[in-house]
Amino acid sequence: PGEQGDAAFARRIDPAREPGLSPEQRRLMAQVEYAQRQRALQRRLRSRNVLLALGIGAVTFGIYGYTFYSVSQERFLDELEQEAEAARARA
Repeated sequence: PGEQGDAAFARRIDPAREPGLSPEQRRLMAQVEYAQRQRALQRRLRSRNVLLALGIGAVTFGIYGYTFYSVSQERFLDELEQEAEAARARA
């Protein structure tokens, strides 16, 4: 354990070149590596999905809020009522 790569537990092996491994052990190691890659991929996709959902939600609520804001500023119904009252008053 003098240098960084000397520890036995940190030694990286290549299953295809390791002479003492049986075909079953090599298959099991490949299966474990595949499962680890799938877990890493799922974590990445989960974080992307969360970000995408937050973005879509923000855009949706922005459109919803803007719609309510712009509709609240429209006064065309008030103008129609005033014209109707003026027409009644003239009649």
